Amino acid sequence: MDDTKEFLRPIDNKSVVQRVINRLTKAMIDKELKLGDRIPTEIELANSFGVGRNSIREAIKILAAFGVLEIRRPEGTFVTTGFSDKMLDPLLYGIILDQSNSLESLKELREWMDWGILRLAVVKADDSDKIALRKSFNELKLALEEGDVTQIFDADNNFHSALNAAAHNPLFFKIADLIRNLTGEIRIRTIKSMSKLGKLDELETAHKLFLDAVENRKSNLSRDIIADSYFYDYGVLQQN
Repeated sequence: MDDTKEFLRPIDNKSVVQRVINRLTKAMIDKELKLGDRIPTEIELANSFGVGRNSIREAIKILAAFGVLEIRRPEGTFVTTGFSDKMLDPLLYGIILDQSNSLESLKELREWMDWGILRLAVVKADDSDKIALRKSFNELKLALEEGDVTQIFDADNNFHSALNAAAHNPLFFKIADLIRNLTGEIRIRTIKSMSKLGKLDELETAHKLFLDAVENRKSNLSRDIIADSYFYDYGVLQQN
């Protein structure tokens, strides 16, 4: 009886590199390859799959770039044993390059992320997280009093970075960091607009609600706390 593992059977020649990637990925999903396992050598995979070594080598490079495989010379190539930031990169590049109604999509993604992060922070924040968040809020409050747009923008970033850290979820942290970068221009325009209108106190109030929610573990939060913190109603999305 042929006891060859399913993922080691020959594959056809169409889109060879992608098919090798798919085969190795399925092997990990099906637990034929487990965390920390050493995968077969390039020669062994090439012979099993019935493809050239160059295709095997390219597929392994791609999976290593994604953080799925780890190349350790001279020991060999192994399935990664833990989460790596690199695993999110393909998704994040997809967000950056998306051409379909990107502004509206970013607004929706930002609201979903911020709501999830706040809810996690309320539950997971420890004393050191609360101290860091309180410190960043005080720095934001000082920047708002001084009225410098750049300082306010930087302090706002620092506050949300502290809030993200308090959620203790690396997936949220990296995606939220990207979203902050992608929405940077809109947020700067918002700060400028609110400064001209004398509305910076509203920005402070919105962040104070976040701080209060985390410090006092308010699990019964309304989602309006997120939507009301964006200040789109001041027309910044219509500015050129």
